[in-house]
Amino acid sequence: MATTLTLDKDTLVAKARQSMQRMLPDNAWTPRQKLALTCRILFDAGHDSGLAGQITCRADKPGTYYTQRLGLGFDEISESNLLLVDEDLNVLEGDGMANPANRFHSWVYRARPDVNCIIHTHPLHIVALSMLEVPLMVSHMDICPLFDDCAFLKQWPGVPVGNEEGEIISAALGDKRAILLAHHGQLVACASIEEACVLASLFERAAKLQLLAMAAGEIKPIPEALAREAHDWISTPKRSQTTFAYYARRALKQHADCLAPAA
Repeated sequence: MATTLTLDKDTLVAKARQSMQRMLPDNAWTPRQKLALTCRILFDAGHDSGLAGQITCRADKPGTYYTQRLGLGFDEISESNLLLVDEDLNVLEGDGMANPANRFHSWVYRARPDVNCIIHTHPLHIVALSMLEVPLMVSHMDICPLFDDCAFLKQWPGVPVGNEEGEIISAALGDKRAILLAHHGQLVACASIEEACVLASLFERAAKLQLLAMAAGEIKPIPEALAREAHDWISTPKRSQTTFAYYARRALKQHADCLAPAA
């Protein structure tokens, strides 16, 4: 016989979260493996733009992080060809060079000690939206992790290879997890690789939905309180881990080579 039909919503939410923590497993991949998987996941999700875009995550030693090698597309990144670099982009481990645009990641990491992974890409629908100089509009339940969590930089500061661009982008991001960069692309800065991967994937879907809705009519707002409720319901570490695991299983069917270890 049912025992939960008279429980209030807060109680049911708490019970569901407890069950998720107990029943859903943590991911066992290493940070390098998660980065490689993220690159393949995002490539399949439309984040490919030639050699544009970067992904980084903090390494064990302060002031160092893992990133991809310049010259390789996201579909070519594997555990074995990632680089370990310092804040000056000097390569400490691996062969090749980092993308010079990685410089602004150091500024974000310094401003945000809560951030452990940064993804910057130029996916098709985000770039199209950025050309309109309008901020992201969250008006659907699935996109609510970005509600009041996506900044907007309307002025394009140019290619992000100087320290000035790092200062501008990190300041515009503020305390949010995502930012739409006008005439440029997107950036997410999150506590984990899983969270960053999932949010970056969602960001591109959100831009696509916004463009479709704008073409059809006027986008209607959703109630702020409900949007915040949905934001907090979806934006948990366990949900990010579980969603990432699904994306990874899907990617590994096509990209098993991304987990090839260094020789």
